[in-house]
Amino acid sequence: QVQLVESGGGLVQAGGSLRLSCAASGRTFSSYNMGWFRQAPGKEREFVAAINWSGGNTYYADSVKGRFTISRDNAKNTMYLQMNSLKPEDTAVYYCAGRRVIESIVVQTTVSAYNYWGQGTQVTVSS
Repeated sequence: QVQLVESGGGLVQAGGSLRLSCAASGRTFSSYNMGWFRQAPGKEREFVAAINWSGGNTYYADSVKGRFTISRDNAKNTMYLQMNSLKPEDTAVYYCAGRRVIESIVVQTTVSAYNYWGQGTQVTVSS
């Protein structure tokens, strides 16, 4: 089992950057595929980016491709989301999620595929 804690959210102007972190407890972080999701007020939680257990495979939603970069440091039990060229429509609560796997290159892009979730961190982009 893993516990996830996000940090790094905040208020930024359009065009600015933020880096989110997701710290995982336990010694098995490298056994988890990880993902970032976001949820804006009144909307469903949506997929942002995913990374497999080794960091060798990543996948992005079209809306963030070229602007966001997902990465992980298994030695530090931490996943990151570097967000550049932020837009007001990126405003949401951002959640990290984990799914235990056995060395899978396949990443998951749906909410239901993940078993573990953080509490979320607010990102607000002003115009």
